[in-house]
Amino acid sequence: MKRSFDVLKEKIDHDEARMAVIGMGYVGLPLAVVFAEAGFDVTGIDLNAGKTESINRGESYIPDIETERLKKLVDAGRIKATTDFSVLKNIDLVSICVPTPLRKTGDPDLSFINSASELLAPYLHQGMAIVFESSTYPGTTREMVLPKITEQNGLTVGEDFFLVFSPERIDPGRKDWTTKNTPKVIGGMTDQCTEIVTAWYGQAIDMVVPVSSPEVAEMTKLLENTFRMINIGLVNELAIMCDRLKIDVWEVIDAAATKPFGFMKFSPGPGLGGHCIPIDPLYLSWKMKTLQYNARFIDLASEINTNMPRHAVRKVQDALNLHHKCLNGAKIIVLGAAYKPDIDDMRESPSLDVIHLLKEQKADVCYHDPYVPQIDLEDMLMDSVSDQDLFSIIEAVDCVVIVTNHSCYDYEKINEKAKLIVDTRNGMGKLGKNNPKVIKL
Repeated sequence: MKRSFDVLKEKIDHDEARMAVIGMGYVGLPLAVVFAEAGFDVTGIDLNAGKTESINRGESYIPDIETERLKKLVDAGRIKATTDFSVLKNIDLVSICVPTPLRKTGDPDLSFINSASELLAPYLHQGMAIVFESSTYPGTTREMVLPKITEQNGLTVGEDFFLVFSPERIDPGRKDWTTKNTPKVIGGMTDQCTEIVTAWYGQAIDMVVPVSSPEVAEMTKLLENTFRMINIGLVNELAIMCDRLKIDVWEVIDAAATKPFGFMKFSPGPGLGGHCIPIDPLYLSWKMKTLQYNARFIDLASEINTNMPRHAVRKVQDALNLHHKCLNGAKIIVLGAAYKPDIDDMRESPSLDVIHLLKEQKADVCYHDPYVPQIDLEDMLMDSVSDQDLFSIIEAVDCVVIVTNHSCYDYEKINEKAKLIVDTRNGMGKLGKNNPKVIKL
């Protein structure tokens, strides 16, 4: 009788393996598309019926995946979607791409990983390979996921089934580095786990990077985003220092970036956004606290970055004061709600904090974002100003606050129409240099 490894490897080699992706968001849908384009039959599983229905119509809700691209695969029978986890009983390969947010207390919220593991467990069978892609602290795969999926079936990892951690590396909106050509780190519970998933992912991903354990793979993702978070914290503090010294921080950074070695350019801003950089390092910090160690760099950078929305609002207040205006009652339009340019992703967006803080100071605030028609401020919903009304409102308000520097904005016209601009992203570029109506972060 053939080993589970040999049976599964043979299926992968002969394009007979059936694949499922659990969690069809910013990570899961692109992953499903890339594997479907490589010849796999992929079933997307998500508890959100709206998403599964959209996929089955061939309509994409993720900007990185064009509807035409998805529809072609749906029409060819390569991708389908369901809310029913029982389909897993006939699936060989499972990628799990669920969110891992923070609780309000700053502790990891592993409820989505827990739920996915519990829903998968009844359908775990011999010859199945499972990959977790959700960012988390070292030890999660071994200490939490493995016991949860095996507690009722008695299957042995590395012999009967195969479990791997492989961190997602999605950067929404990028065209140069995508799911397909971004190298993929693979850390298996055993060597055979790593080997089988390397063979599987190697069918669709240009480069896979095997490592010795899930813990190494888990820590790799945290290092990547901790590196970015700390360096962003550094330039954010530099921006505050340059503000006190009356030096243009953007000019300083551009000048430093001309050095061809030993320097990597990071830019300041009104706060951190996205699902990874504001969250992943805090998973590591939390884990280290359980081992009686304080991750001082992480904690300090988090403190600086968390305070940047307040710094941005203080800049608005100071700018209005210079124009003999009070923030209380001032009419303000915030440009940009997404966490970074040219996408619709609102996860952890600093715009929400900036708008909330402005409203807290009794400012009369509206916003515009061509990618985000509505935002939820917890206590109320806000609709974006229409494109047709944008410049008449810019002309009428006391201050324009650029929080997300979308490339579609006509910055020359903004400069022409606005009375006062607080630019937290250097969106105005050269137009903002020595411009009395432009106040930089």
